[in-house]
Amino acid sequence: MQRHSALIPLSHEHKRLLFVCRYLKKDAAPYEGFPLETQARFEYMVKVFQELMVPHIQKEEYLFEKCAGRNTAVDALIAELQQEHRAISSMYSAITESTNLEDDMDKIATSLEMHIRKEERVFFELLQKELPDMLQNIQLEK
Repeated sequence: MQRHSALIPLSHEHKRLLFVCRYLKKDAAPYEGFPLETQARFEYMVKVFQELMVPHIQKEEYLFEKCAGRNTAVDALIAELQQEHRAISSMYSAITESTNLEDDMDKIATSLEMHIRKEERVFFELLQKELPDMLQNIQLEK
């Protein structure tokens, strides 16, 4: 299904975040201009979380708020996704006390990747199917 125009900004951010997930994993392939040293990858993750993830989650929470209470399947998925937001945020907050930065970044990357795929493949599809009229009134800044 083609992505509704209201959801395209989130999908674009998801694409960038999926790259970050790939880069943070233990088996990351070399990317030109992106060092593979653990500390450099950690610093990049902190920058991306501050500049992209925090505003991205705020946009999604706004979307959740606007969609809640209109469809039981959508509501159940929103609850799951919000729990995943909390879990990923908790992992990120705890990483400063990590004794194995490499493993913990890999865990965050894997969790975030699964979360993004669920939003793209399940939640956005369900919204477009069940609440198309509501999406017409949503404006997420790019």
